[in-house]
Amino acid sequence: MNPISTDGAPKAVGPYSQAVECNGMVFVSGQLPVDPKDGSVPDSVRDRTIRALENVRSIAEAAGCSMSDCVKVTIFMSDISEFPDVNDAYAEMFSEPYPARSCVEVSRIPKGMSLEIDAIFVKGQRQR
Repeated sequence: MNPISTDGAPKAVGPYSQAVECNGMVFVSGQLPVDPKDGSVPDSVRDRTIRALENVRSIAEAAGCSMSDCVKVTIFMSDISEFPDVNDAYAEMFSEPYPARSCVEVSRIPKGMSLEIDAIFVKGQRQR
């Protein structure tokens, strides 16, 4: 198991890695919608989704992957009624064939955030 780390996403705030690579698979830890440069959080649901996915992308790229290598995404939301905005933003970050995805409403997300996104990548798995 090889830990992955980049300054392009927020640092891990506990005893975990931003991602780990194992046998060509990259497992990206849940990413909050925090800008790694200044700690800001976007106001809109759409922009928070984009920011969290940009953090996922930065970590994936540090591992040698692109978004087209993503095979599975999990979205955790504190308010599922915001799903249409999340879905629209998600569609901007991925293209067909889309990765498999789960989206669940949870009671709380760390740091009082409204969403968290994790992902699994397989190096060189898919082509655009």
